[in-house]
Amino acid sequence: MFTSVMGLIVADNKKITLGELTSPRALSAVPFAGRYRIVDFVLSNMVNTGIKNVGVLTYNKYKSLMDHLGTGSPWSLDRKNDGLHILPPYVNSEATNVSGDEELAGIIDFLRTSRTDYVIVASSNVVLNSNFNAFIKSHQESGADISVMYNRDGNKAGSPCYILDTDDDGFVCDMLYNPEKATSNKCSLGIILLRRDMMIDIIAKMMAHGTSHFGIHSIVKMFDEFKVHAYEYTGTALRINSVQTYFNASMALLDGNVRDNLFWSGESVYTKIKDEAPTLYFESSEVSNSMISDGCRIYGNVENSIIFRGVTISKNTTVKNCVIMQGAHISENCNLENVILDKNAFVRPGVRLVGHPSYPIVIGKGAGI
Repeated sequence: MFTSVMGLIVADNKKITLGELTSPRALSAVPFAGRYRIVDFVLSNMVNTGIKNVGVLTYNKYKSLMDHLGTGSPWSLDRKNDGLHILPPYVNSEATNVSGDEELAGIIDFLRTSRTDYVIVASSNVVLNSNFNAFIKSHQESGADISVMYNRDGNKAGSPCYILDTDDDGFVCDMLYNPEKATSNKCSLGIILLRRDMMIDIIAKMMAHGTSHFGIHSIVKMFDEFKVHAYEYTGTALRINSVQTYFNASMALLDGNVRDNLFWSGESVYTKIKDEAPTLYFESSEVSNSMISDGCRIYGNVENSIIFRGVTISKNTTVKNCVIMQGAHISENCNLENVILDKNAFVRPGVRLVGHPSYPIVIGKGAGI
């Protein structure tokens, strides 16, 4: 039975910063996997579920995100009715500071424009590839007011992490934030489902109580007031809540099983299209176990690395265990290991940068070194 659902994506998380990587952009706009942004995955999941009305809630630094999403055409969301909606601050007034009312009022306005039965609200710091049909079905069969998706990597999720305790019927009876000693390994994925009219009522109540910030887990915390059911997701899910976890998630893509689960699981991952020539590999190049996007020029050696579009790696240069983002240029006679190089960064000749796998070096967007 078809159930009408709309989507709401929280594009940023005030508890998560990735240092130089989120300094110029929202968390959801951070480049990932060679040609994508983090937001592409959850947005594609919604589209693959058949959702045609999606709002993206932004707080600040959303220029890069808006440029990437555009009209929503790569996700077939450029439509006369419904489609993709960017929900920036100050949507309802000319105030110069974002208050809780501004943020929450923008969400209520968006929810009221729809006639769908349900709304899926998702954070933007987890990369997974799945439609939400089984999630919706489980919610309806459970008789719950709210459902929250989780997986069992609570012991290695990093911070922030919301651990769920459930009863024998799978309903949430407690939720702990970064507990020292967790009684469960069920860690929320920051994806919830509830009736649209219920969410409007919840947000209106938040506004009446002077709540200053919308958070997905503030709704999950209402397990004493509502029946909150926990749904287990058993597929591959990569959490990004720090520079370290971003680096680990990127390196995980070099595992064939992880890559197959994310990109060849039967669901498509859509992104903004860019027409680039194929990558050129010169005679002096040597490449092993790496993901290399189009438009690159490879003269040197690349090993265990993620290389985005339009990157130049010059002669006598070695790049190992690195994430090199779009448009970066690495000059001759360089040695980079365990490094994250942001977009359009420039490395001068003879530079040696060696980080540690648990503490990679990050060079910011457009920086020269």
